Amino acid sequence: MPDFSEYKGVWVFCEQRDGKLMPTDFELVSEARKLADDLGTTVTGLLLGDKVEGLASELGGYGADVVKVCESPLLAHYTTDGYTKVVCDMVDKYKPEVLLIGATTLGRDLGPRCAARLHTGLTADATHLDIDTEKYVEYLRTSSTIDVDKQKFDYEDKNLKMTRPAFGGHLMATIICPRFRPQMSTVRPGVMQKGEFDEAKAKACKIEVEEVELTEADIHTKVISVEKAAKKLVDLIGADVIVSVGRGIASDVEGGLKIAEDLAETLGGVVGASRAVVDAGWIGADHQVGQTGKTVHPKIYVALGISGAIQHVAGMQDSELIIAVNSNPSAPIFEVADYGIVGDLFKIGPQLAAEIEAVKR
Repeated sequence: MPDFSEYKGVWVFCEQRDGKLMPTDFELVSEARKLADDLGTTVTGLLLGDKVEGLASELGGYGADVVKVCESPLLAHYTTDGYTKVVCDMVDKYKPEVLLIGATTLGRDLGPRCAARLHTGLTADATHLDIDTEKYVEYLRTSSTIDVDKQKFDYEDKNLKMTRPAFGGHLMATIICPRFRPQMSTVRPGVMQKGEFDEAKAKACKIEVEEVELTEADIHTKVISVEKAAKKLVDLIGADVIVSVGRGIASDVEGGLKIAEDLAETLGGVVGASRAVVDAGWIGADHQVGQTGKTVHPKIYVALGISGAIQHVAGMQDSELIIAVNSNPSAPIFEVADYGIVGDLFKIGPQLAAEIEAVKR
């Protein structure tokens, strides 16, 4: 085995846009804290940008021991070349054992480029992370069909176990990187639980401003301006209430979507969907909930005509309250639902909306 004794610590690339930290940063730092505790090491946030030092201490409140700040006017806007060079320079200098990046649009561009330059592996779009093998086995026991009691596990293994959907979400694969460091993963937004903010930890966090070696010659593209698209995408991850539709609306797609929209409006929520609905082209991909869509944790999740395939359930099972409506009394969705209604969604959906409106008056 290679000697990795010089590689220490769990690092998180902390993304900021327009001087504001992204929600994924807090999720990843919170998860990194758990991994670092299992390794007996520290959590370091890596923050790039221009005049962003003032954002750093907030990361400490979620578990970062240190935040390394890299500032330069050339980092004001994201460029693959500029950010890759600075991140790789920092990794080469400090040698973290683990580097986590949010699987945002930016992170999905940055992660592979850094991994290639650092000559290490990258697990993309991870939905679960473990260091401690015993915790990993318990995860398998509750979240897979594997008979863990018949398997052999190395309980001394301290490699990062990175689990992600594979084969279009039909399987879950756990990947390790035993021969290279750092162990890298992009992590899907919304899947990791954000910890409670601790003001004392925020004040105790060490902020270290690093010298950046970056010139215009290192960057082969130039950002002229940043234009935000006018299209409004649904915010499933931040929603408190989600009303999702499944294949059960097939007999009247427009009618089914209208019922979901009306119920969502009544509850002050947004409309989600299963993969079957998105694949059929009935609704946009930004509405998809599940392993190949978005993982959500709303206060209320209403499933209309969704059978409850394991890939969908994995993306919504941690909702605080789940209400399922399905005409099939044996639908798997009822196994995770707090309240199950067997019946026609086209009749029950409007009735639910009407009853809720009556209570609100």
